[in-house]
Amino acid sequence: MPESNKHPLTIRLCQPRGFCAGVDRAIQIVVLALKKYGAPVYVRHEIVHNRYVVEGLQNLGAVFVEEIDEIPDEHRDCPVVFSAHGVPKSVPRDAAERALFYLDATCPLVSKVHKQAIRHHRLGRHVVLVGHAGHPEVIGTMGQLPDGAVSLIETEEDVARFAPADPAALGFVTQTTLSVDDTAGIVGALQRRFPAIQAPAAESICYATTNRQEAVKETAPGADLFLIVGAPNSSNSRRLVEVAERSGAKRALLVQRAADIAWDEIGPIRTLGLSAGASAPEIIVNEIVEAFRDRFDVTVELAVTATETEDFPVMRALRDVELTRADMAFVNG
Repeated sequence: MPESNKHPLTIRLCQPRGFCAGVDRAIQIVVLALKKYGAPVYVRHEIVHNRYVVEGLQNLGAVFVEEIDEIPDEHRDCPVVFSAHGVPKSVPRDAAERALFYLDATCPLVSKVHKQAIRHHRLGRHVVLVGHAGHPEVIGTMGQLPDGAVSLIETEEDVARFAPADPAALGFVTQTTLSVDDTAGIVGALQRRFPAIQAPAAESICYATTNRQEAVKETAPGADLFLIVGAPNSSNSRRLVEVAERSGAKRALLVQRAADIAWDEIGPIRTLGLSAGASAPEIIVNEIVEAFRDRFDVTVELAVTATETEDFPVMRALRDVELTRADMAFVNG
C-alpha cells in the first residue's frame, strides 16, 4: 500500500525490553556448549520460555528433554544444560549419580533467591514463597529445601488462610518475575498478619522484571493497543500485559509472532505500545515493527525509562570459546 494511503501510527517502543542478562547468559551457554562440544547438547526443560528461541537452538543441535533420564546411555558424555529458571537440588544430584556432565544456566538472580530461602531455613524460619504454583522457578526454589519447609502463597486470600506452626518464625522470598504491584500487596498482607516475618536480605523481584514493568507503566497511558511480545508460559510477559491494562492502555495483548496478530480486529488505532518480555528475542520485535510498517505509516518513538548494564558471565568451562555476533544472530538479528 502506498505511504500516502496508510493511516499514521505512532509506535511507542519501550526501552528496556526483551532479553535480560540472565536469559542472554542461558542462551549463550547452550550456543557455546554446542561450539565447544558439538551436537547434541541436551537441555532440561525449555532453556527460557520462548518457542522461537527453543526452535532456534534445536536447529543448532540442542535436544530438549523434560527429565535427564531421557538422555540415552550412549550420550552420557554429552553436556546437559539446566534452564535459567533453576532446578531443585535433586536434579544436579541425580546428574552426578548418572555421571552426566552438566552446565547450570540458572539465572544468578534466581540463585540469589535460592540462597535467601536457604538462609531463612538455617535461621530456623519457615519459608514463605510468594509465586505461581507450577512455574519452573517456583519448583526449583521449593526444591532447595526439605519437603514441608516452604509454603507457597499466590494471593492475598492465601495469606488470610495461611496457618503456620510458629507465626513468630517466618521468612519470605518471592519469585523473580512477579508483578511488582501485586507482590507488594501480598507482602503487605503477610507483614500485617505476621509482624515478625523476616524479609529477604535483598529484593527478590529482579531488576529486569521491575524495569520492564516500569517502562510499560510509563508508555501505556493513551495507547489504543499495547502488544507484549512473549510466550503464554512466560510469567514476566503475562505480567506486562496486566500492567499495560492497568496503566491506561485501551487494550493489551500477548503475541508470539507477527503472524499471531489479528489484523482485521485491530481497528483504527493511532498509538501502539510495544514491549517484550525478558525471554523474547529482539528479532521478533523487529519483525512486528516491520509488519506494522507494511500496513501503517509508522513513526517509532523510543520510550527510554532505564539503562541496563548488567552482564552475567558464563561459567569458566565455556570462557575459552569465542562468542560472535553471528552466533547470536538467530535471536538478535
